[in-house]
Amino acid sequence: MYLLTGSTGTIGREVMKLLVDAGEEVTAVTRAPHAAKLPADVRVAGADPETLASALEGVTALLLAPRAVGDTAAELLRLAAERGVQRVVLLSAITVEYGGGYERFAAAFTSIEAAVAASGLAWTFLRCADFAANTLAWAPQIRATGTVRGAYGNAATASVHERDIAEVAVRALRDPAHAGRRYALTGPQPLTQHDKVRLIGEAIGRRLAFQEITHQQARQAMLAQGLPEDVPDRMLGYLSTCADQPGPATDTVERVLGRPALPYAEWAIDHADAFCGS
Repeated sequence: MYLLTGSTGTIGREVMKLLVDAGEEVTAVTRAPHAAKLPADVRVAGADPETLASALEGVTALLLAPRAVGDTAAELLRLAAERGVQRVVLLSAITVEYGGGYERFAAAFTSIEAAVAASGLAWTFLRCADFAANTLAWAPQIRATGTVRGAYGNAATASVHERDIAEVAVRALRDPAHAGRRYALTGPQPLTQHDKVRLIGEAIGRRLAFQEITHQQARQAMLAQGLPEDVPDRMLGYLSTCADQPGPATDTVERVLGRPALPYAEWAIDHADAFCGS
């Protein structure tokens, strides 16, 4: 049995699908169990400590998404250790290892890594680069005007496909050989935002443009889309760093999975429908 926090998020849904397809039993943790649209064969549990305590019975390993559990992470780890959970796979950030962006975000991931390491559970840290899926925030602009208005167009990051993160997570959840590993997961090469817009255009058969705006203008536009305040700061803070120095690109995905990391062009093709229509 595997318990997944962040089960309705970008990575959690991919991990859930892979585990279910492999015939594994899965419990998905969500703050709104009755509203979650999850597969019928997935158990659903609320995020409150009392519910989690019973949901952890019989669980072998758990996926810990810090943003999904917030301040309850320490309690969840304590309950997991008490109930005999063997392994925890933590979704962390590459900035812990390579720096970049606002220090407070890297410090928060460093803190949760320390808590996981002290939990008594076998652990694996997935230090992820910026998600390729972050660029779904461009979809409304692309559908409406064909122009992405954003800051730091020349910032180059090796954005990682959520499928790569999920496949590595599943390996670590199922196989104790990954215990004690810190995996820095990136796409195969750094690409600028101009490059990514061009690749989305190629995927949907449409000529697109990137228009440079200020950091503050970009932040306000993202907030106007309804994004939580920390999201623009995470994304724009990291881009500001990568405008001066390209973000890291590692071969970790290939070493773990035995195949190259999926390129951004493939991610764009996979998500082309999001950028089409009105």
